[in-house]
Amino acid sequence: MNATDSRMLAGISVPDTQIVTQVMEYARERCEPYLFNHVVRSWLFAARLGQIQSIEHDAEVVAVGTLLHDITLNERFNGPRRFEVEAADIARTFARKSGFDERRAQLIWDSVALNSTASIGLFKEAEVALCTAGICLDVIGWQYDLLPPDEIAKVVEEFPRLQMKRRMSKCFCHIAEVRPETTYDNFARDFGTRFVKGYAAVSAVDLVMDAPFTE
Repeated sequence: MNATDSRMLAGISVPDTQIVTQVMEYARERCEPYLFNHVVRSWLFAARLGQIQSIEHDAEVVAVGTLLHDITLNERFNGPRRFEVEAADIARTFARKSGFDERRAQLIWDSVALNSTASIGLFKEAEVALCTAGICLDVIGWQYDLLPPDEIAKVVEEFPRLQMKRRMSKCFCHIAEVRPETTYDNFARDFGTRFVKGYAAVSAVDLVMDAPFTE
């Protein structure tokens, strides 16, 4: 990709390549409208955070990672692994079929698998960290003040939230109900604890104390 392979989307410069066009359509076909808008906003915020902070990165990797990070987050999800891991495998397969080499495909896998584990993702490679940052900005407002308010407003205007808080919460509650074992060590646990009747997370303390060793 060179400097001319770019376009403006919601006021933000993004790569304009065949891969990006393909992944946009792939995400659009598989995500509900509110979720598609979320992944696009996450991508745009990630791209802009990288530009504002002059962070060198592979823009296509960031595009694929953010646009596919929630590909399995829906009320049909039924595991058997964490929704992020299931999505990461799908994203890596897409990357490989699109001609990405193994290093770039693995960066995409990491970006998706760690998208809700900011305490790790933010400290990995630039691409993974930017994906994490863009997603966190859209979900919890992390680093919200780094972007000009008018830029955020334009992104939200073109890709509205469509009751994202309520609808995303329903997805996490669904996962806590049908696959609670995939939620004990991630933030979906909090949704189960607060909203799902009968949900009881395994304690890491008990796992350590009950390990089959004498000391």
